[in-house]
Amino acid sequence: MQSLIARVTRMASITIRNLDEQTKARLRVRAAHRRRSMEDEARNILRAALAAEAIMPASLGESIRRRFRPLGGVELRLPPRGPMREPPKPAK
Repeated sequence: MQSLIARVTRMASITIRNLDEQTKARLRVRAAHRRRSMEDEARNILRAALAAEAIMPASLGESIRRRFRPLGGVELRLPPRGPMREPPKPAK
């Protein structure tokens, strides 16, 4: 029995103050549509928001690729490259 009690994970709790009535009403409706309590819906919103934050791309290029991937991506034709030019010579 002692080892079973030791394995119980403690859960943290928070209180959200100064929440405007419109936000609270929207949370209540959203929770009702999903057949959850407001508390459970708030937990799920927090989990989803923090999970999405964890997988954010590290670079601007990757952000752009992810943004356009659902649209089929973007294929740009690159102009042909010529030989490298000589750098300018300094004036004497």
